[in-house]
Amino acid sequence: MSGERCLIVNADDFGLSEGTNRGIIEAHERGIVTSASLMVRQPAAFAAAEYARSHSQFSIGLHMDLCEWDYCGGEWRQVYEFAAVNDEYAVAAEIAHQLEVFHEIVGRMPTHLDSHQHVHQREPVHHIAIAAARKLGIPLRGAIGSIAFNGGFYGHGSNGSPYREGITVGNLLEIFRQLPEGTTELSCHPGRDGALRSSYCTERFAETDTLCDPRIRSALSAERIALRSFAQVRL
Repeated sequence: MSGERCLIVNADDFGLSEGTNRGIIEAHERGIVTSASLMVRQPAAFAAAEYARSHSQFSIGLHMDLCEWDYCGGEWRQVYEFAAVNDEYAVAAEIAHQLEVFHEIVGRMPTHLDSHQHVHQREPVHHIAIAAARKLGIPLRGAIGSIAFNGGFYGHGSNGSPYREGITVGNLLEIFRQLPEGTTELSCHPGRDGALRSSYCTERFAETDTLCDPRIRSALSAERIALRSFAQVRL
């Protein structure tokens, strides 16, 4: 329908930890999260997959997890690496492996693809991820499909410094007001894990609270924005 505005609210990092899972599930059941992206190599992946198996309406994608970098002491430092992002063969093998594990533990293929810290935006990961998404016939964040991407709901600046204004109710309402016609994916990172070893920890609590705030659903209704999941859209 002309002029329609649809919003997919996708929670990244499903499976990162039990507390992260709790926040994502809360933001799905009490808030506006419609989809999530699973990290199959992380400690709570099986628990996340179990929830996905018992909630088939919850759209689950693969959060391709190749490495992580953290901003510490004024510089970016690598936390871990499953595949060197400049090694085409290692990347292809790792993505294939993660897709295989996803199917094994979730019992179905992903509804969408994206990547941890957006590493698929750079080559050679980019063309490998595109090939994988095309083979499966599913969207790849910012690359395949007519779904716009909005990463404006985030509690850190580009240099890793705190930006709590980015995860407030006010900022989310402003994102709604400026949402264009068509379908947009809004990424988020809810969680309830105070022991998470990450520079992005307390922000996950704040995100969960904002996503579950009753003013958010009221604003979606007032703005005539329809919530959608990846399972409900076509390429």
